[in-house]
Amino acid sequence: MTSSSIEKMGKVTTTITITNHIDQILATRGFIPEEQVRSVTLHDVLVDTGATRLCLPRNIIIDLGLPLQGEVDVKTATRIEKARIYKELHIVVEGREGLFNCIELPEDSDPLLGLIPLEDLGLEPDLMNQKLRVLPECGKNTYLMVL
Repeated sequence: MTSSSIEKMGKVTTTITITNHIDQILATRGFIPEEQVRSVTLHDVLVDTGATRLCLPRNIIIDLGLPLQGEVDVKTATRIEKARIYKELHIVVEGREGLFNCIELPEDSDPLLGLIPLEDLGLEPDLMNQKLRVLPECGKNTYLMVL
């Protein structure tokens, strides 16, 4: 690898829109107005293949009004800790969308986009170009598999 290609390699960040899916359903059914659907767009979210799930700071989870799913043990760099999982998140990344849950991070932490949403949405980090690569949904090179 040349030194100029090494210098280009680095972290991958992306923009994510996260919406409270329950609010979306309520608005679709006419129970709340569309403008009451809680949603946030986050810029420069770190793509972290070392994280399993989407990880959001507590303040964003509270702002979105996400329902608690439960508590789990998570591995951190230094130890095993308890963490809360929240559910019913609709996320949009690079034009792909899906329903996911997230792990709570301490208030004002940086959000992380982990491996499960990346794989499910057909996205992979391109470290050389510092962006997400959108994998094909159709044809012989589709990322979707049934083996």
